[in-house]
Amino acid sequence: MSIIDNRKAYHDYFIEEKFEAGVALEGWEVKSIRAGRAQIKEAYVVVKNGELVLLGAHISPLSTASTHIKPDPTRTRKLLMHAREISRLIGQVERAGYTLVPLDLHFKGGRIKLEIGLAKGKKQYDKRDAEKERDWSRERGRLLRRQTRA
Repeated sequence: MSIIDNRKAYHDYFIEEKFEAGVALEGWEVKSIRAGRAQIKEAYVVVKNGELVLLGAHISPLSTASTHIKPDPTRTRKLLMHAREISRLIGQVERAGYTLVPLDLHFKGGRIKLEIGLAKGKKQYDKRDAEKERDWSRERGRLLRRQTRA
C-alpha cells in the first residue's frame, strides 16, 4: 500500500531499474508517515562510506510527538539493503553515471519501505517528447471512443 509517490522523478529521469530498501526510522517518524505527513519530492539517495543514505526527505513531526525528543524533519536516514545489492548499485552509480532516486514510500508487512530507482537524467527535449506522446495517446483514445459510438 503506497503512502507517498514521487511523480516528479518519472518526469525528470528515465528509470532503468527499481529496488526496495528498508528505512531506519525513529518512532515519531513512523507515526508521522502513517499520518501521511512525509514528502520525498526533493529527496535523493547518495552513497556515504559504502552505505546508502536518504537525504532531503521531509517528515513533519506530529504535535503529539514526544516532548523529550527534538525532532529533525530533514535528517539523513540510512537505507537498509543487502550488501551485495548495495555494492552493485554503487558500481552503477560511480561507473555508468546513474543516479539513485526515491520513487515511492510504502508499507510491506507492517514495515515502511522505500522504492528507489536507478535512473538517468532526462534532457529538456526528452521531457517535451514524453509530454507530446502522452497528449497524443489521450487524443487517440478520445478519437477511438468517438468513432466506436458513431
